[in-house]
Amino acid sequence: MEKIISGELNPFQSAAVLVALRTKGETVEEILGFIQTMRKHMVKIKASNAIDIVGTGGDRSGTFNISTAASLVVAGAGIPVAKHGNRAASSKCGSADCLEALGVHINLTPEQAEKVFKKTSFVFLFAPNFHPAMKQIAPIRKELGLRTIFNFLGPFLNPAGTKRQLLGVSNIKIAAKLAKVAVKLKFDHLLLVSSEDGM
Repeated sequence: MEKIISGELNPFQSAAVLVALRTKGETVEEILGFIQTMRKHMVKIKASNAIDIVGTGGDRSGTFNISTAASLVVAGAGIPVAKHGNRAASSKCGSADCLEALGVHINLTPEQAEKVFKKTSFVFLFAPNFHPAMKQIAPIRKELGLRTIFNFLGPFLNPAGTKRQLLGVSNIKIAAKLAKVAVKLKFDHLLLVSSEDGM
């Protein structure tokens, strides 16, 4: 992982690693290792008692980004939400794309994000602003256009350190792995949702 995010591997080598992991199936240990490496490079913020409503993406179904809408509804009901997300990499519309289309300013600094959260109990944490290590891999993911291990990492890399989460998973088999990841990461509450058709 360090070699991918440092740029030590060239884009073709990085893509090969991602495709190889996908082809063989990512293990719980590999997912945890990638998460731990990414967390070392992550910019953190304070957002007390926040939850995150997020999906792994990558289902290739072209459906509506419901996690973003659900986050706004939950925040409107008075539950603090630190929504962590990005632009679409392997889907049609990521959380950042949805919010930007609504006119939301997504490019917040960590300081601005904390102020917005304190004032509104809702903040969108645009992944590139908090994960500088992703700079090397983002174009590769976009070019590949398919689900990679990074789809599974995002939900566990919230800069607010959320320990309560509603997580939509595009693959029922990976849901069991992500549940084990959440236990290892000592999440307080995690609700995983999926369906037989991958939505």
